[in-house]
Amino acid sequence: MRGLYLVTPDWDDTSHLVEVTRRALEGGAALVQYRNKTAAEALRLEQASALLALCRRFDTPLVINDHVALCMRLDADGVHVGGTDAPLTAVRAALGPGKIVGASCYGCFDLAEAAQAAGASYVAFGGFYPSRVKVYEVSTPPDIVARAKAALSVPVVVIGGMTVENARPLVGLGADMVAAISSVTRAADPYGAAQAFAALF
Repeated sequence: MRGLYLVTPDWDDTSHLVEVTRRALEGGAALVQYRNKTAAEALRLEQASALLALCRRFDTPLVINDHVALCMRLDADGVHVGGTDAPLTAVRAALGPGKIVGASCYGCFDLAEAAQAAGASYVAFGGFYPSRVKVYEVSTPPDIVARAKAALSVPVVVIGGMTVENARPLVGLGADMVAAISSVTRAADPYGAAQAFAALF
């Protein structure tokens, strides 16, 4: 796992969502997370199905935010688990050893250690910077990246207000992936934005 980790925005327009994601994949996005906190179940199924078909064309993994049952129904590549979602051990047990299970660890190194022990495929720290999408309760210190890289064996993802400029020092500290939403999906040129993030690696 290395490079741009694209996280989708809360858009109801599936065709627009797929088109922007396609352009980001063409630009080099290495992993896609389907995340829509406002979608009804039918729309979530429609969008996740469309994105999975797209990601298969690009040979790029698609993980589903929170919804283990949806991941299993579609045979998507994995699930990302937040701090208030299902216990990570239960998610790993449900999905088996072959799927990706990511864990939000916010600014807490102890959470990251526990996530790795519970079977996480990667740990995600953040937010590091103010986000246009999500209000974070904690401010994450950059040095947690280097600490995690020294102590953990799983990849480290950074998230929260990421731009190419402010992600660069975190990549320098060892971050394996940079997760971005608005900096790519709201860009005038999602392809170019994805390329610029991918070039960090």
